[in-house]
Amino acid sequence: MTTIREEMWKFKGILFNFAISDLKIRYRNSVLGVLWSLIEPLLMLGVLFVVFSTMFKFDIENFPIYLLLGIICYNFFKNGTTFALNSLTNRSALMSQIYFPRSIPGISSGVTAAIMLIFELVVLGIFMVVLDFVPTVTILVLPLILGLEFLLILGIALPLSVLNVKYKDTEFIWLVIVQAAFFLTPIFYQFDMLPANIQAIFQFSPLVQIVTMAHHVVLYGTLPSINSVLYAVGSISVITGIGYLIFRKYQAKIVEEV
Repeated sequence: MTTIREEMWKFKGILFNFAISDLKIRYRNSVLGVLWSLIEPLLMLGVLFVVFSTMFKFDIENFPIYLLLGIICYNFFKNGTTFALNSLTNRSALMSQIYFPRSIPGISSGVTAAIMLIFELVVLGIFMVVLDFVPTVTILVLPLILGLEFLLILGIALPLSVLNVKYKDTEFIWLVIVQAAFFLTPIFYQFDMLPANIQAIFQFSPLVQIVTMAHHVVLYGTLPSINSVLYAVGSISVITGIGYLIFRKYQAKIVEEV
């Protein structure tokens, strides 16, 4: 049985072609084009910074960078999974003309989100320079944390791509879940601000673990705890495994459905 990694390598040309194509389509007829990848997180940062620094006044050290990093991690997850929803239906005509693994469109959604992530990380770097913030060496762990998030995205993107073909309600349900995830993830607040009983539940969320670990290695110079790593790796492995099984179950009838 061909694995996802083998399919990615064998069809890497089509994979990256799809990813770049998705990026171009997203910003087609836009005056600023791909610059929106830089502007979008800044606009969200501006709104949330005003709200949570004046109305709620959270006492979080280096709050602008804390908030921007949380937004970037969230955007990566949101973009990679929501792009996958229509990744197969948008290529229904192409699937009847040439062969490529049905996993490629879903994976390309994650790659598109990763390209956008790079632009947003540039914005983060600029913010650090402007605010005269010098991170410690632990920031070198950030790519590994974002790599874990990429695996999480693929584990969700693949089943979403096939489920949305068969069940159109999938898109609406997932968009609600993604919106809820923004408030259930420590993006504009710290995890330890939550009540202990809530922390006990949220600690099993891979997105919560990823955002928390990212904040720690970038802002506080501390490496993730063993428990955090185990929770993140364990939950992502389970989600990815279940997602892949769902994908394998429905992918055979994709062409008929679309």
